Amino acid sequence: MNDWARLVKDVENEYVKQARESGQKIVGYACLATPREIFDAAGVFPYRLKALSNANTEMADAYMSRFNCGFCRSCLQLGLEGAYDFLDGLVETNGCDHLRGMFENWQYTRPRSFFHYLRVPHLTDPDSVQWFIEELELTREALAGFTGAEISEDSLAEAISRQERIAGKLREIYSSRWSDPVKIKGSEVMALMVLEGSVPPEVFEKIVDDVLKALSSRPGLPTRARLFMGGSATDEIALIDELESLGGLVVADSFCFGGRIFRETVPGDNVIERLAKTYLYNLRCPRMFEQYARRKDFIVDMIKRSKADGAVFFHNKFCDLHGIENVKLRIDLEQEGIPVLLLEKEYGAQADIGRLKTRLQAFLERIKR
Repeated sequence: MNDWARLVKDVENEYVKQARESGQKIVGYACLATPREIFDAAGVFPYRLKALSNANTEMADAYMSRFNCGFCRSCLQLGLEGAYDFLDGLVETNGCDHLRGMFENWQYTRPRSFFHYLRVPHLTDPDSVQWFIEELELTREALAGFTGAEISEDSLAEAISRQERIAGKLREIYSSRWSDPVKIKGSEVMALMVLEGSVPPEVFEKIVDDVLKALSSRPGLPTRARLFMGGSATDEIALIDELESLGGLVVADSFCFGGRIFRETVPGDNVIERLAKTYLYNLRCPRMFEQYARRKDFIVDMIKRSKADGAVFFHNKFCDLHGIENVKLRIDLEQEGIPVLLLEKEYGAQADIGRLKTRLQAFLERIKR
């Protein structure tokens, strides 16, 4: 089942190389608030930036100090080193100030031929929805101008339909861990989620179909403590795998390379309005104002449905959004009888793994079945 796992390990995989050879435009993005359907409808390869646990940020630190998110600095480092030179463009969002710093320093030092700033509202009121509709229309126009291709209503509707179909199949894999026996580890699910942004949508759908087929005949994993995990942006597959090796099993999460990708479709008068509402109403990130109660309810619901024995929340060092939110979540979840462990970490730092494993091991003993 894991033949596809090799595609996750490289920034420039075989499908990226094929796209370059065929002349297809490749545009990078980072935030879940960026609708890849618009890229897809424009005939563009939407590539989600990943840092691959890169701990070396020497060049990036000259532009962004070490008092910034390690994930953002690691992505910038790869960009400065030339690992992402295959990208024809970048789409920046105001996900957080660290993310903006990454994009703007990247464009300043190694400019791409296409650079677009997608402004995402922090609220979900009618005025904010209208603003986001206008922003998506501007993104549509910018991509159409860059590619010379018309982005029609029909092509957008087709891209949305494909993305919803893929999400439905991913939900089957994701939620298969909620019953016994569990047949797929949390690290494998994260690898699949990271892969989604690294290959064309039609290729990813075929991979998801293959995984579903393989799961049907795969033996169950040994019973162990069931964990929910969440927190800052991370694609650290090896970290999750190491932590699971201690005797826990991640059965649900709220990572942006994970459970946050699932959206409930919201109808609209046209495809752009539908996209705007669907993305904005389902953006379960601490950057969103006045939405904490919804985020907490989403997490509690996932914990209960997955029958998790406890919750572990990470935050990358200097990530203010999750550093603050995780404390509030611990207080509220423990009031509901859910054991919680908070872990601060430096992105990609293997030197820190011993401390993290010690604390998780103690937590597993606390929630031992």
